[in-house]
Amino acid sequence: MFAANLWNRTLLIAFLVIGCPAIAEEQGALINALIRKGILTAQEAEDIQAEVMRESRPGSEPVRPGGKSTERLSIGMRLQLQYAHLDTDVDGATSGPPATDRAFLRRMYLTLKARLNPQWSAVVTYDFSSAGYDDAIIEWTPGNDLSFNFGLRKVNVGYEERASSGDLKSIERSGVTRYFVEPENGRRLGAASYRIGAFLDGTRGITDTLELVYSAAITNPERIENFEIASSSGNGGNNQPALWATVGLRGQTAKDRSWLVGIGAGRLPDQGGRGFAEHGRGLDLTLTSLHAQVTAGRLGFMGEYLRAEVEGGGGAGADAGPEGFFLQPSVFLTPNLEGVVRYEWLDTDGHGVQLPDVVRSAPAAPSMDRFEGWYAGANWYLSGNDLKYQLGVAYGKTRDGVDGAPAEAKTIGVRSQLQMQF
Repeated sequence: MFAANLWNRTLLIAFLVIGCPAIAEEQGALINALIRKGILTAQEAEDIQAEVMRESRPGSEPVRPGGKSTERLSIGMRLQLQYAHLDTDVDGATSGPPATDRAFLRRMYLTLKARLNPQWSAVVTYDFSSAGYDDAIIEWTPGNDLSFNFGLRKVNVGYEERASSGDLKSIERSGVTRYFVEPENGRRLGAASYRIGAFLDGTRGITDTLELVYSAAITNPERIENFEIASSSGNGGNNQPALWATVGLRGQTAKDRSWLVGIGAGRLPDQGGRGFAEHGRGLDLTLTSLHAQVTAGRLGFMGEYLRAEVEGGGGAGADAGPEGFFLQPSVFLTPNLEGVVRYEWLDTDGHGVQLPDVVRSAPAAPSMDRFEGWYAGANWYLSGNDLKYQLGVAYGKTRDGVDGAPAEAKTIGVRSQLQMQF
């Protein structure tokens, strides 16, 4: 009798697990009928329903690709659709460059994560919108408060840059961050962000509400901008490794009240000068940062100061010391609606900047020496951060033209973004 009941139970569970959604209601009716006929007790029915839920839950079974046991395999996506309308006005010009007025895919990430065991895992992210990438790392986690990454990822120097693009409150990162970390173009520095190397991240508790956070890395000196560079063995001019380190304090005074302050620095051998042509010639670049982030109930704040020392990066071969900062307060007006404001300022110390370098999608303008910008917007969280709509107004101004350029250029316009991720 016991064997017969066990066999009936097994067949029933198998039927319910593989049953299609269209007959979900019939499954409940079937269980009720079996109870009435005395085949199942009420308790057995509850046990079966619980077991069905466990068996049918996605990812509940181990995955064994290629005959090798993998403890867990998962997939993720981030899709960001943007619209931007930005117009530029150049001082003294009879007509400005054509305005930007376009919708486009900002990001289309596909992420694969595999965990071999609690200590070893791997993450690979491909961006279909740019034929690029995000992380491509092997991760070793010997403890809950320490992890090592090996491969391609962003360094921790440059706090806003390291933060996830899915969590940005102002649609785009600040122009100051962009100037210091995005690909080098003779003006922007490419002084942080993506690198290939070995990375360490750790925390250490000091008290129940205070902990030390720290990181270190040794990487290739140049910013990784495409798969060709990522796969290259390099050249003699870029063989000296770059060194990075950050340290900070993080506090949690209540469930919805936390703060973080930290400093970071990176030394990039042979990455100074005024462009790629001068890399590998003994001109070095150093980057330092100071950052803070605070959450207090409905209020939030992020700010960062960045400074670089660029050997040979100024006019007539002189050194340059670009520096800049941004301040970004935010407030939840309702549980699902958040307002954000940002102010930013940059002085390139003769290294030069154009509006598209610091305001994404802005029409072209002549090189200037300084930049100042504002952003004001709102975020509507439709389903938490996984589904949100953002709308904002961006304003930027460059001034103090170099090499005979006009004294001022301005851009203003709107930007919106719809994001979905899982």
